[in-house]
Amino acid sequence: MVLSICLGLSGTPAWAALKPGDAAPDFTVDAALGGKEFKFSLAEALKKGPVVLYFYPKSFTSVCTLEAHEFADNIENFAAAGASVIGLSGDKIAVQRDFSTKECRDKFPVGADPSFSVIKAYDAAFTLPVAGALFAHRISYVISPDGKILYAYSDSSAEKHIENALAAVRKWHEDHKP
Repeated sequence: MVLSICLGLSGTPAWAALKPGDAAPDFTVDAALGGKEFKFSLAEALKKGPVVLYFYPKSFTSVCTLEAHEFADNIENFAAAGASVIGLSGDKIAVQRDFSTKECRDKFPVGADPSFSVIKAYDAAFTLPVAGALFAHRISYVISPDGKILYAYSDSSAEKHIENALAAVRKWHEDHKP
């Protein structure tokens, strides 16, 4: 059933509720990078540059794993444009520790939001009708250092999330060169 969560979302449209110019809700979550836990603070991350915050339904499912691999493969491109990346799902931190090493390839952190408080704040939550379980829609946001949404993209498939977020970050970087 879990596999169908990431594969079967194509019939469940997801629309990014936050639009460019909206204030991004601040948050701090338990996160993991390279299997090590830490507290991820959006406010702290934004002090270093834009943040790509992407929500995904479930760690270790096919499309979610593909998306993590693509972000890992492009992390140097995001860094070159001055941006950091964090993935966020409703999984517990123990799962995220493992996912950060195996699927994120120790390249970027993933956050745990089992209470769905951050996912709900970004209006990214949905309930799977058959199981009644809560998950995150696949939504990517690029958040500017001033805490505003620069870009939002919703799609149940992973293909365009990395490409589109990277294009938005590169445009921001180009517009803010000294």
